[in-house]
Amino acid sequence: MRTFKLQVQTSVDGYMASPDGEMDWMTFSWTDDINAYVTALTEPVDCMVLSRKLAEGFIPHWAAQPESEPGVTKMHETPKVVISDSLTESPWENTVVAGGDLTETITKLKAQPGGDMIAYGGGTLVADLIARNLFDELHLFVNPTAIGAGIPVFPALGTHQHLRLVGARPFDCGITALHYAPKGD
Repeated sequence: MRTFKLQVQTSVDGYMASPDGEMDWMTFSWTDDINAYVTALTEPVDCMVLSRKLAEGFIPHWAAQPESEPGVTKMHETPKVVISDSLTESPWENTVVAGGDLTETITKLKAQPGGDMIAYGGGTLVADLIARNLFDELHLFVNPTAIGAGIPVFPALGTHQHLRLVGARPFDCGITALHYAPKGD
C-alpha cells in the first residue's frame, strides 16, 4: 500500500493561515538544506492530493515557474487529485477531481499501485485528513513566526490523537520540520 504524507506549513503557534487566509507570515527564501529535504520528501511521490481552493492558486503558480527553479518539474508533472464537491471536472492539466466521501476516496487512492502520495491543503482538507487519521506521515514545517490567531492545523478533533515523533530537523532559514506518524504505527 502507498504511503500517504500530509505536509503543512504552520506558524510556531499552530496556525496554517491568518484569520483571513493569508500566509504572508511564512519564511522565504528557503535555503539549500530545506530545498534538499523537500526534494527527498517528494522524490517517491507520484500523486498529489490538493484541496480545491489551494489548487486554484497552487497549480497555476507552479505551471508558471521556470523549469530551472528547484522542484518546479516535480510539482508540475506529478499527477494531482483535487478534492472537491463543487467541481465536476478539472480545469487543469494532469489533474482529476474526486468528490464524495473523503475516507473512501483516500482509501481507494492508497490501494492503487504506485509511489507515495502527498497532500497539500487548506484548513478544511487538512482538518478532515487529521480528524479521520487518514495520513501515514505528518510533516509540519514550523515557521519561526507567531501570528496569534488564524486557521489552526489541529482544530477541535473531538478526541486525543497521539502521534509518534519520527524526526525533527532545523534549517538555516529558521524553519523546523517535524515528522510524525500515528502512534499506532
